[in-house]
Amino acid sequence: MSKRPSPPSRRMRGFEPASGLLKERIRKAGESRGFAVTRLLTHWAEIAGEEIAGMARPVKVSYPRDGFGATLTLLTTGAQAPIVEMKKDVIRERVNACYGYAAISRVHVTQTAPTGFAEGQVEFTHAPKPAPAPPSPEVQRKAAEVSGAITDERLRAALEALGQNIFTRPRK
Repeated sequence: MSKRPSPPSRRMRGFEPASGLLKERIRKAGESRGFAVTRLLTHWAEIAGEEIAGMARPVKVSYPRDGFGATLTLLTTGAQAPIVEMKKDVIRERVNACYGYAAISRVHVTQTAPTGFAEGQVEFTHAPKPAPAPPSPEVQRKAAEVSGAITDERLRAALEALGQNIFTRPRK
């Protein structure tokens, strides 16, 4: 009678979390792209900060053959590239803090269209503009008086909005 092959050495009781099943595959996929620490990808907004994360995404980390000093490649839009370029030192310090040592010595900025390449479809979102404060009732009344004689409703609404902007503008 032949012996059955023994099951894998790990013994779990009950169900195993999905993260445990995929952990090794995710790590291998990240390492093939140069990301030894996948936290750099998954927590990019926390590492780089909301402002930088809104302008750039990490694409790859390439290590030289002879020692330390990896290069982090960031993907950004053409309009944001000069800003990201100026913040390269800050980005390098924050990423090295994530790694725990000076793993990154250079940051390379790559410019692309706002929607990115086919494999990632990276989209850069911008911070929402703050809504303007509503004008005071007195300003609204003045603007309504000025445009009150206009019979076309769309034109009157546009003139009221213009009047509100003019009346709320600070005087020099």
